Amino acid sequence: MMTMLTINELNDAWIAKGQKVSDLNAQLNAAVLDDNFMKDKFAELKTKRDNLAAQRDAIKDQLDEARANEVLNMSKKDKKPLNKKELNTKDQFVRDFKNMVRGRFDAITSSVEIDADGNGGAGLTIPIDVQTAIHELVRQFATLQNLVNVESVSTTSGSRVYETLSDITPMKQMDSEDGLIPDGDDPKLHLIKYLIKEYGAINTITNNLLKDTAENIMSWLENWIAKKVAVTRNVAIISVMNKATKKPTITKMDDIKDLENNTLDPAIMATSTFVTNQSGYNVLSKVKDAEGRYMIQPDVTQADRYLLNNKPITVIADKWLPDVSGSHPLYFGDFKEAITLYDREHMSLLTTNIGAGAYEHNTTKIRCIDRFDVQMIDDGAIATGSFKTVANQTATTPEASGKTA
Repeated sequence: MMTMLTINELNDAWIAKGQKVSDLNAQLNAAVLDDNFMKDKFAELKTKRDNLAAQRDAIKDQLDEARANEVLNMSKKDKKPLNKKELNTKDQFVRDFKNMVRGRFDAITSSVEIDADGNGGAGLTIPIDVQTAIHELVRQFATLQNLVNVESVSTTSGSRVYETLSDITPMKQMDSEDGLIPDGDDPKLHLIKYLIKEYGAINTITNNLLKDTAENIMSWLENWIAKKVAVTRNVAIISVMNKATKKPTITKMDDIKDLENNTLDPAIMATSTFVTNQSGYNVLSKVKDAEGRYMIQPDVTQADRYLLNNKPITVIADKWLPDVSGSHPLYFGDFKEAITLYDREHMSLLTTNIGAGAYEHNTTKIRCIDRFDVQMIDDGAIATGSFKTVANQTATTPEASGKTA
């Protein structure tokens, strides 16, 4: 008899299939550059990748459906006619939100929050299903959160023990079969502490919003919060990325090769990527090799992705990743190994129609609080380079340039 998979099992299967698709993408990238390129084998590999990608997407659809059913079942549990508890979680949240904005605080079932200044107000903790929609939107944006490791935590502070990347020495030869076993070198560990910080944003709304449908209100809230979360977490992640100890200066393509091949441990090279800002990408996109070809090439397996030395390159807007003293940043490494974002996953809303200038303008102010922390786990897993210009590659001989008759 077939058994139903749990949400965790579906999530693990989705991640596993996604990794297999990434591995096949890497094989396809290597195959097109191989001098022994074979059309049939490439087509076979591409078909296998496409089938796995379709299976990965199908698993994701099942995962989304399972999550939605879980929320629906939670809201329908022990359903009784005319009982307040039978209201859908999201609909109840919208009802409370409208009441909160209108100032009818006596009708709200959610808790009261106290802000940093000691002022009370009607607060709403964003329900799980709404948070899921917000997190889905965040992942769709071009955010650095997609590159780093994200760990959900249930406490405001804590610590984790990580193994330090270090050289491993060989075991010593024993003098005899029954001789004393010599001591070996122990793994080097280091402690990382996190402290959840609160990040807030205030937005002004009009009464027209309250006349909209529940769906429109939720869409507005989800998009507004998601954009704020994406931008806020990008800035926090970039500040940690800049703590990398290795910071070479780049003037030519060989310097980028050195950054890629001779800066980090070879064990993480296969999972490493590049990150730069828009101005930096503009410079790099014009650099050519000795045969006049652009060094940045489109990924044949993903139309919207580009590769630098066969490694994916992520581009961040200048306003979020600015130049420093006229130099463009270039990061390289495995960001999931280097950085962890500890996500408290406890967003909340607070409103006022009196404070923050709302009373004078007959408007309502909504404050959203997001809670997370970002820590560097292994500064040896990423390197931070910088460049102003990068020279084109030059051929030393006609044969090297590929221009011989």
